Amino acid sequence: MRDMILKAVAQPPKIFWGPVLPVALNVGLQFPLMFMMIGVGDVNPLIFVCSILLVHGAVVLAGTREPHLSAMIQAFGQTNKVSNNLYPERGNKFEP
Repeated sequence: MRDMILKAVAQPPKIFWGPVLPVALNVGLQFPLMFMMIGVGDVNPLIFVCSILLVHGAVVLAGTREPHLSAMIQAFGQTNKVSNNLYPERGNKFEP
């Protein structure tokens, strides 16, 4: 096997020591909220900077416990779909 494949599986991508998807969600939600609150309410941006750092620290801790957190979130989004079962069964069946 190639080293690149093993490295990608063993060491998922990270941004500032945190898994990519939760870090991107943190920044993608808090930065627009910060700029809106600064524009509308004249709020001190230091509050949001501290909040971004605290949430990033929590994401880093969660990422150390489960390094494949981004892949787990993506897999949950793909499997959380309602399927139409051909036969009356309880739950979702992933068969046609």
